[in-house]
Amino acid sequence: MRKLYNVAVVGASGAVGQEFLKVLEERDFPIAELTLFGSPRSAGSSYKFKGKDITVKLLQHNDDFKDIDIAFTSAGAGTSKEFAETITKYGAVMIDNSSAFRMDEDVPLVVPECNAEDALVRPRGIIANPNCTTIMMVVVLKPIEELSHITRVHVASYQSASGAGAQAMLELEQQYKEIVENKPVTVNKFAYQLAYNVIPQIDVFTDNGYTKEEMKMFNETRKILHSDVKCSAMCVRISALRSHSEAVWVETERPLSVEEVQKAIAAAPGVTLQDDPATKTYPMPLFTGGKDDVYVGRVRKDLANENGITLWLSGDQIKKGAALNAVQIGEYLVSKGL
Repeated sequence: MRKLYNVAVVGASGAVGQEFLKVLEERDFPIAELTLFGSPRSAGSSYKFKGKDITVKLLQHNDDFKDIDIAFTSAGAGTSKEFAETITKYGAVMIDNSSAFRMDEDVPLVVPECNAEDALVRPRGIIANPNCTTIMMVVVLKPIEELSHITRVHVASYQSASGAGAQAMLELEQQYKEIVENKPVTVNKFAYQLAYNVIPQIDVFTDNGYTKEEMKMFNETRKILHSDVKCSAMCVRISALRSHSEAVWVETERPLSVEEVQKAIAAAPGVTLQDDPATKTYPMPLFTGGKDDVYVGRVRKDLANENGITLWLSGDQIKKGAALNAVQIGEYLVSKGL
């Protein structure tokens, strides 16, 4: 009989928290007891899991995590930093979806298809889940890296409203409705109206002119792949509701053929090749929402670089870009007896 674990979800009412519940149930994660935690606003509400109603408990500095084996946290960096010690005090493994610990040297940053074994060395009992755009890109870069070392990456992201949370998704839907009804457009979650628009800013700007989101792609890619690769990113919010997409230019040490890259991608875990220009077959966010894999198409030689390959990818930001990746980390830990 398989061993069962006590699991917690912190931030259960958010978009990622809700996705955690779906993914844990879909994948039949070995749960003995599931405990949900939230803010004062969400405490007391209840959610169904495997037909059972579970009431959200208030996240507090107490002994509620004493019997928890794995805690999936997605309540923001501030909450993660404040409660990390409380969550891990009695030995729970904290798999954190925020940006709080990603670049800390003593916290592994893990994408299971790329560096699952890093999760086994966690001095603070914390494993960081990378940024969504980074996760989807490195899953695709990994099989290319195995063909030839990647020296540079240029990427333009096309990020849906879902990346800003459940309220942002609702706001985008509301904006389209208001436009159709000729009403003033509500703008709260983004700097500008997103409907019928693209916004070339995700997160705040840093001193070098890049946003934090763009710098995450530079720094996190290097940490996950254990590589000196340099990644220059332009992250853009688009008016798709769910699923992010990326146009990626990859430079390798030796020239790679389109065919060998396509073959490597098709064989890689967590990736589906969807690439047939003759039939207009390529990934789009309309169809990748709710899917586990990252989908890749438009693989071709870079006309500006003889050692370059360029490709297009699309994947569900809330699923593989957040909840699924974290649950896969949990599954790997379970397979190793934690």
